Amino acid sequence: MNKDNLLFLMAGLLVGFVTAYLFFEAMATRQPPRLTPEMRAKIVSGEGAGGGAEAPAGEAPAGGDASAAANGGQGGGPGMAEIQQLRDYVDKNPNDAAAVHKLADLNAQIQNWPRAQELYAHYLELKPNDPEVMTDLGLTYRGTGKFDQALTEFRQVQKIAPDHWPSYFYEVVVLALDLKRYDEAETVLARLQKMQPSNPDVARLTEAVARQRKAA
Repeated sequence: MNKDNLLFLMAGLLVGFVTAYLFFEAMATRQPPRLTPEMRAKIVSGEGAGGGAEAPAGEAPAGGDASAAANGGQGGGPGMAEIQQLRDYVDKNPNDAAAVHKLADLNAQIQNWPRAQELYAHYLELKPNDPEVMTDLGLTYRGTGKFDQALTEFRQVQKIAPDHWPSYFYEVVVLALDLKRYDEAETVLARLQKMQPSNPDVARLTEAVARQRKAA
């Protein structure tokens, strides 16, 4: 290989690196936090995942990445081209934990729970014992109706990170709103209220549990 060819190869590698870096920076700025108050409110109100509900029309079937509307996805969510670009990258770089995590989050945002579940599980193989990702994995189990597995995941989070309040929050959601096991739910809820006494999401969840128990 002569000097010109070597310089050309190095320039190509540099351009590829910069392109990938800019792509992931753009993805990071567009991607909202997973555990927003709005998302928790939807879950408590029944608009979010739960009960093994089917994915909305336009999403990919189980096992495939989300293919939301090409015009930017549903409700301002990720678009098909955005997801496909990241999917292609992950296919070639399956051990890039950050990319796997981003792709899992994008699928979770549009409730493509089976694919998100697969990706979160793979991320945890690469980066074990991440409380946030374990909680997200638990939510994918809830989204596919695997409530016992969801509870197991949330409780495992609590062993690793006892102060991680979202895991208690979603444990209450599954126990009360999905399984109607109100006594167990209220025991966990009492602990959650002590951890987050001023949290409006916890207040809404408390009201939802009381309302549903009264109606039962």
